[in-house]
Amino acid sequence: MRVGIEAINFYGGRTFLDIRRLFEARKLDLRRFDNLMIHRKTVALPCEDPVSYGVNAAKPILDRLSEDDRNRIELLITATESGIDFGKSMSTYLHHYLGLSRTCRLFEVKHACYGGTAALQMAAGMIAANTSPGAKALIVATDIGRTSIRGNYVEPTQGAGAVAMLIGDRPEVLDLDLGATGFHGYEVMDTCRPTTDLETGDSDLSLISYLECLEHSFKAYAAKVEAVDFLETFDYLAFHTPFPGMVKGAHRMLMRKLFKATPEVAEADFERRVQPSLSFCSQIGNIYSATVYLALCGLIANVDLTRPKRVGIYSYGSGCCGEFYSGVIDSTSQRKLSGFDHRAALSERHELSMSEYDLLLDIGMDWPFGTKDRVVDCTPYQSIYDETLAGRGFLVLREIRDYHRIYGWS
Repeated sequence: MRVGIEAINFYGGRTFLDIRRLFEARKLDLRRFDNLMIHRKTVALPCEDPVSYGVNAAKPILDRLSEDDRNRIELLITATESGIDFGKSMSTYLHHYLGLSRTCRLFEVKHACYGGTAALQMAAGMIAANTSPGAKALIVATDIGRTSIRGNYVEPTQGAGAVAMLIGDRPEVLDLDLGATGFHGYEVMDTCRPTTDLETGDSDLSLISYLECLEHSFKAYAAKVEAVDFLETFDYLAFHTPFPGMVKGAHRMLMRKLFKATPEVAEADFERRVQPSLSFCSQIGNIYSATVYLALCGLIANVDLTRPKRVGIYSYGSGCCGEFYSGVIDSTSQRKLSGFDHRAALSERHELSMSEYDLLLDIGMDWPFGTKDRVVDCTPYQSIYDETLAGRGFLVLREIRDYHRIYGWS
């Protein structure tokens, strides 16, 4: 039985900040700018949140489905670490605003940046079990960077975005190699969110954990899959991308450990098999559990798919868990993705000045977790709203009434 991604789309927001501008304004060391390999990052407006981002990623997929196919979505999983409630699942809001059938299982998963892959594998298992022939699952990974982080080297990497994936038995985007997966996990305090408005951790420890999980999850994959070869088995690679420079370092480490590759050999392999996946990540930033699928979108959009190609995918979440798995993409994958015209959408974003950026961060701080009653006031950034959202049919937050979030179409 074939199982995998039938459709994929991402929402990369409506505004962005130039990363070099941020470095200069925060007086960060420009020698580290090139190492990040990130050029822009998406910034959410205060009237946007993980729910609106998720709906705006998923709705274009659903708008292309027949009524029968929409009604066969029997599972909706949201993956996020930007939670809005300790009990009520974000998936319930998405279910409502996407107009899905009530014959649908809804829940939310959290494991840092691994949550989207946990959701994908759970959905794939449901489809493969074939207990409800023809059923589909909708996975939405959605996150917004914390507004409290300013003036350090994490701030340039934090983006905002969402990736939606329709999972089923007609995998025209990614045909999963069922059972071909390796994972590695253990407890480590590399990155965490101990309070609702704080993200903290040890960046060096996080890098070490990322690298360790990559090495050992690939070894676990190789133990399951006969005659696998990191160089020959995979035409391309897509890794979780906290920032593109970290992916480059991780690839170099694995090439050195597996093949004792020289820097020149590793660089050439990186340029051929990995670099194409980074195009969207370098324009949006880290969007947590959605980032590895943003990398997958970048790969599909930028490589030669005149014949089917196998891609090795590495997902990592702090805390920690890593998974290496694979699947096949082809020209149909490219055709389905190109229908959403992501390059045009990213080029239409409004470029923020530093004063606009800091204003949006300040306003965002006024909407803490647990807000009970508040009406969204777009007045302080009205010109940006009018340029980027007004009249364009995106979902936005209108108000919170007795903790209940109420949304409307822009």
